[in-house]
Amino acid sequence: MRVTNAKKALGLSMLIGFISSSLIIIHVVLGSTTTDDDHHENSIKYNQEMNQMKSIKTTFLRRNLVSIPAPLPSISPSPSLPPQQISPADSRVYKVTAYGADPTGKTDSTKALQQAFLDAFNAAATTASGNDRLDEFLMQGITDLGGPQINLEGGSYMISSPLHFPPTGGGNLVIHGGSIRASESFPKDGYLIQLSASSSSSRPSSSDVDSENKDIKQKNGTSTSSKKADNGIEQELASSAYAYEYITIKDVMLDANYTGGGISVINSLRTTIDNCYISHFTTDGILVQGGHETYIHNSFLGQHITAGGDPGEKNFGGTGINIMGNDNAVTDVVIFSAEVGIRISGQANILTGVHCYNKATGWGGTGIFLTSAGSTQTRIVNSYLDFTGIVAEDPSQLHISNTFFLGDGYILLKSSRGEIHGVNIVDNMFSGSGKGIDIVQLDQSKSPFTRVDQIVVDRNNVRGMNLRSTVGKGSIQGNGSSWSLDFNGVLLFPNLIKHVQYTLSTSTGLFPNHALTNVTGNRVVVESDKPIAAKIFVTVEQSSTIDS
Repeated sequence: MRVTNAKKALGLSMLIGFISSSLIIIHVVLGSTTTDDDHHENSIKYNQEMNQMKSIKTTFLRRNLVSIPAPLPSISPSPSLPPQQISPADSRVYKVTAYGADPTGKTDSTKALQQAFLDAFNAAATTASGNDRLDEFLMQGITDLGGPQINLEGGSYMISSPLHFPPTGGGNLVIHGGSIRASESFPKDGYLIQLSASSSSSRPSSSDVDSENKDIKQKNGTSTSSKKADNGIEQELASSAYAYEYITIKDVMLDANYTGGGISVINSLRTTIDNCYISHFTTDGILVQGGHETYIHNSFLGQHITAGGDPGEKNFGGTGINIMGNDNAVTDVVIFSAEVGIRISGQANILTGVHCYNKATGWGGTGIFLTSAGSTQTRIVNSYLDFTGIVAEDPSQLHISNTFFLGDGYILLKSSRGEIHGVNIVDNMFSGSGKGIDIVQLDQSKSPFTRVDQIVVDRNNVRGMNLRSTVGKGSIQGNGSSWSLDFNGVLLFPNLIKHVQYTLSTSTGLFPNHALTNVTGNRVVVESDKPIAAKIFVTVEQSSTIDS
């Protein structure tokens, strides 16, 4: 009887073990009092119970679709579904290898990646169309896709044509986690990823953008007055029709293979490019045209892979980041090789934490090039210009501060229309080689600056370069009736002193009549009505003052 109970206990324990997916092995030691008949009877019952448990296990596996190392003949694996048959409700993560993309980069993955892009938009857009509330979160006319992810799965993919987004537009989508490389046949004017409603892959020229801005201003009835500069941003915004919003590209390495560009963002709203490495471009690493609020941060861009001192540096070409739009931000970005680090032809942009050592000024390179003549409205702060500098054409409302210029890097203010307004160049550091290079320079080869207003260049510290400022301080001591101080060695603009403050100090006990008699040629002359031993302290400014 003890043996029978033990067998029943063994059967119950094994049944519980299979249901809980664990194996319990129980060893039972039998006494010597059992007979051969008992052994035979128990063996029959044991085999019956084992067969019964196998049947229960098979039913359990069928019901729960649990895979086991040794598949039973009664269980057949379900066939895998092709990517287009996966219901959008099952997952919003589109893994590109499921579409046939080759993560080794040996074969062309253009069609597979493009299909993943289309499915992420189309499936999510179909779901969003049935939910009226989703349309409340993004700009009117832009479908909220709900946050689908195109997962590159850590692979390296080769493509032969640009990856573009559907022209129907959409928003709230993420692309992340892998590398994309252009093939040898990739179009020279294309971009690896094109966030554009147009099927064209050509890069817009600066003349095209200038013409577009001109048309926008004419459409809104603006003239060449200051009203044009003040209202330009609102006018462009009102005349734009955004196609995409809140698209994020992050943790991606892009290799243009010297055939084109990296990423183009055209007429899009609130786009983020984060933690990307873009190399071997011949046009732009990143192009931003039109649109609003593209944020580029924590990224590295370079035409050639180098860490400085490259023997081929004088041949560097292309532009790291080309911004042809308003209200964008570039933060914590390194541009290590290109002819131009960052080119900006839009307004109200901000650069902070940017390190440019793209192509030295001595080789003809430019770290940051601002071409929005008359309406710059750009802030450059907390950055590092490494053997390269900043060029600004007819700047208006430009702020440069807390930036370090190394290796004779300087700021060049170019005149094309002779106007410069509201420029602050303050609290920067300049370090040079002792060659007598000015920290701020003027290029008036096309036209002299004839309209100069609210320019402050001050509080910069200099080592191995020449200090230039709009504020000058000096003193002179002598015995006579005329004292003259020359500020041409420090003042930025020639023949331009707008404000003078001076003090005449004497210990003779006399009180002569004295006056400021001349400020032409950046020279200050103070004269008295009688000779006297005195010391003159003078402060001059080239920024505008308020006249009562």
